[in-house]
Amino acid sequence: MDFGIHFWNYTFSGGDAAIVPELTATAKAADEGGFALFTVMDHWFQMERVQPITNPMLEAYTTLGYVAGVTSQIELSALVTGVTYRYPALLAKIVSTLDVLSNGRAWYGIGAAWYEREHLALGVPYPPLAERFERLEEAIQIALQMWSDDDGPFDGTHFHLAETLDSPHPVRKPHPPILIGGGGEKKTLRLVAKYADACNLFAANDDDLAHKIGVLRAHCEREGRDFRDIRITVLAGVEQAEHPDKFLRQLEAWAALGVSLVSFRSSRHPVDFVTKFADEQLERASQVGR
Repeated sequence: MDFGIHFWNYTFSGGDAAIVPELTATAKAADEGGFALFTVMDHWFQMERVQPITNPMLEAYTTLGYVAGVTSQIELSALVTGVTYRYPALLAKIVSTLDVLSNGRAWYGIGAAWYEREHLALGVPYPPLAERFERLEEAIQIALQMWSDDDGPFDGTHFHLAETLDSPHPVRKPHPPILIGGGGEKKTLRLVAKYADACNLFAANDDDLAHKIGVLRAHCEREGRDFRDIRITVLAGVEQAEHPDKFLRQLEAWAALGVSLVSFRSSRHPVDFVTKFADEQLERASQVGR
């Protein structure tokens, strides 16, 4: 089992002035402590269902570029970019740039987008859900073409590109891992089976998670894809690690279902959690599923 830290909260007791020190210290502690993945949300506003919408939120790829500069090993991703947030070719270029500057540590995390309020607030088009999924598939196709030797045109339903030139190409070969977020059984998991190297599943409990993984297996069979080629990731709360033996049993249950990476949602004291988990639990926990 591998572990990540999902840095979603930028509200600290020291106010906005504390954001950079907390971000820097957490990223360095995770990098040095053996965490595998550092992720950030790709939102413009804080999620109003968890914190006041006026709480601070940093732009994702500027943040990841900064984190790339203060780390050397940990991999980096948005969890995840909504397809509406950037033109697909520009997103592919952004991820290519992050991959080059981080020496091959970038992931391409993408989803169908859901936060309507921030779109309306900032004047970003927010098409209906069915269209967002159509755009999601085309965005992935565009990224794959840009990261290939084909720099010719792309002519889709929603996007039309005269060229798909991307120079320099990503360091990671054949391309940065594609992670699709979400657990929709008809569309999202079908796209995971068709295109993704990893998925991030949201489930209410282990039975729900097992069901979604079963749905993904079925999509893989229809797509002629080896299910084992797709990395399954889930999110956990830092409070779950407060009881190490119980958490170890949870990890074993997840590993039995096929989960291979668990990312912790950062707390108001993320560097303390990362340091403690790395010192006291990571070595033992990382042996689960191996």
